[in-house]
Amino acid sequence: MEFNHIPVMLNECLEGLDIKPDGIYIDGTCGGAGHSREIAKHLDTGMLYGIDRDPDAVMTASERLSGLRARVIKGNYSDMKALLEEQGVEKVDGILLDLGVSSYQLDTAERGFSYHADAPLDMRMSKEGISARDIVNEYSHSQLTKILYEYGEEKFAPRIADAVIRHREEKPIETTGELADIVREGVPAKFRRDKNPCKKTFQAIRIAVNCEFDHLDKALDEGFEMLKPGGRFCIITFHSLEDRIVKQRFAGWCKGCTCPPDFPVCVCGNKPKGKLVSRKPAEASEEELEANPRSRSAKLRIIEKL
Repeated sequence: MEFNHIPVMLNECLEGLDIKPDGIYIDGTCGGAGHSREIAKHLDTGMLYGIDRDPDAVMTASERLSGLRARVIKGNYSDMKALLEEQGVEKVDGILLDLGVSSYQLDTAERGFSYHADAPLDMRMSKEGISARDIVNEYSHSQLTKILYEYGEEKFAPRIADAVIRHREEKPIETTGELADIVREGVPAKFRRDKNPCKKTFQAIRIAVNCEFDHLDKALDEGFEMLKPGGRFCIITFHSLEDRIVKQRFAGWCKGCTCPPDFPVCVCGNKPKGKLVSRKPAEASEEELEANPRSRSAKLRIIEKL
């Protein structure tokens, strides 16, 4: 399958980055180079560094960025500081992170991300390390419940964990189809008729497999540190948990003073480190939603370093 990548809120991202022709930019989630290619087209003497941990994405992006002011690096965006230092770069003018799972990963059944097709349980963006199969078959009831609660906000987490344990005692759970059937069994009958009850469980396990929140937490700190004054950090989120992490971190950088509210004067001396480019996140237009329904839950937040 071709690595298709429809860049979400492309124009909003390009405007948000405020691209300078001689600037240095990072696309930390390069994917199929949808955003990267358009950023690179705006550069004369500048350079775009695209990062992705998926080897399929690295190969595709390298081909699509050929001839442009761009270089693709295999790695995790949470390691952007070290990866860019290897390229002789310490400071950058802008960073873009698109935290969504790519359409290629979702639509390639054998990658094991989707509950719409029966395929081996995998969900590893890097094709390395612990897989969804490992988690489903080896984690304890309490570990599974915690993952489903914290990463999927799944209110039936204990019941689903019960069903998983019960089935894997008979035989290992090997495929996405098997897991989807088990999840449906684990939720009350009336909820099976609503939206697909598998969505939250699959999201939670995918986040756990790829340590997504840990990587995001590290990337936020490293990325903001790397920005030059006036540099911008643009982040597209796709669900409330990761958006909350980004929103709170941005708010902390914009706050400045951390003294208790009952102090008559500031004694901490902290000053705001950044300012929000817009108070509310940007969302996809009606035209974009019609062309790309997967952009429906996307939110774009932008901060500028002071």
